[in-house]
Amino acid sequence: MAKDRTRFTCQSCGATHPKWQGRCDGCGEWNTLVEESTAPRAPGPAGKAPPGRGISFVGLAGESAPPPRHLTGIAELDRVLGGGFVPASAVLVGGDPGIGKSTILLQAAARMAMAGKRVLYISGEEAVAQVRMRARRLGLAEAPMALAAASALRDILASLEAETEATLVVIDSIQTMWLDALDSAPGTVAQVRTCAAELIRCAKARGFALVLVGHVTKEGTLAGPRVLEHMVDATLYFEGDRGHQFRILRATKNRFGATDEIGVFEMTEGGLVEVTNPSALFLAERRGNISGSAVFAGLEGTRPVLVEVQALLSPSNGGSPRRQVVGWEGGRLSMLLAVLEARAGLSFGQSDVYLNIAGGLRINEPAADLAVAAALTSAITDRPTDPDAVYFGEVGLSGEIRQVSQAEQRLREAQKLGFSAAVLPRRVARGNKPPAAIEGLRLTEVGHLADLVAPFAAGTLKRTRE
Repeated sequence: MAKDRTRFTCQSCGATHPKWQGRCDGCGEWNTLVEESTAPRAPGPAGKAPPGRGISFVGLAGESAPPPRHLTGIAELDRVLGGGFVPASAVLVGGDPGIGKSTILLQAAARMAMAGKRVLYISGEEAVAQVRMRARRLGLAEAPMALAAASALRDILASLEAETEATLVVIDSIQTMWLDALDSAPGTVAQVRTCAAELIRCAKARGFALVLVGHVTKEGTLAGPRVLEHMVDATLYFEGDRGHQFRILRATKNRFGATDEIGVFEMTEGGLVEVTNPSALFLAERRGNISGSAVFAGLEGTRPVLVEVQALLSPSNGGSPRRQVVGWEGGRLSMLLAVLEARAGLSFGQSDVYLNIAGGLRINEPAADLAVAAALTSAITDRPTDPDAVYFGEVGLSGEIRQVSQAEQRLREAQKLGFSAAVLPRRVARGNKPPAAIEGLRLTEVGHLADLVAPFAAGTLKRTRE
């Protein structure tokens, strides 16, 4: 009889090694290898593996009905999911501790239960009494959902296999689940991978939607093996600061919907509240008479979002000047500063540059280049931008302003919020149609960064505030 083999698995990346060593060859982390024992599979007759069964193939042409959906009753969550939970699907929800993962899932589960759906909520971190306390605080104590506190995978699977009408099952969290057949602690790579695979298999077989809550590391990535994100159908991340009331729910993977949609929530004493108009919320505390500020007309999925871009310059104390960014890509800021210096004649070499996207939203669109350039130019010339104008456009290395998509949708959102002007790229290609004229909105087209900088730099480059 074959003996059990021993291997060492990295708890950071999941790479396996035949013997222990201080540093993982896969990810470079130190002291992350944990010993695990694996039992070899029994061979078939004469030492050969048993033959597999054939599979059937079908043609690409044909009609397939779209997957049915189970609405949660929370429009922002349904938007990110692509229209609600899909039966027999697995969704992984990650985020920092205390960001609101358990809160939003408890709210969604309670609303679905009140709508007549069979919902199971299994907590491996909290006792039943603790979950009930949160439900009472959220005003959900009367929701007819099934609640349990368990972490043993065998017991959970036995209960789920007996369920015939379950619509949604929430596991909070996958790092607390453990299987006694594995000689490792809960939260290790082997436990997380095996428990997730068994739960997903059960969800596919029984037809209920499965939600797995996942912890994140200090780098902001989901703890456990990377294969966990490949096993599920959708991965959602909660973004935001615990000291800030805004929360952003973003999909990084979705087999049944778009991955560029976001849901905006506000954390209150009564739980997470949907924000139907995030643009007004992000601009609520804006002061338009301050230099270094510009409004960016962005697009998150199908939703236009207006946010304030803030830039601040201070004299450098020597050495390399600082470049601090919150809510935007630091490498893109360095590129934009270089373009402004080389193509527009501005100098940032003696100043520390701080850039912030107000409201806690993270912007990944290249269309934010023009708004950031306007904020930086406003900061270095100490002249405020037009408080009634929005900016959007991509900046190239030669200083040209490039076209971006959905210009008309951005302009309509600006007009709806009371803006009267917009600075946007100049139409140069024949195939690019100009945005439709919008009543009460004055359009200023710029083709180069010099066109943007010229109104600020009129007179002297640096002017003190009057």
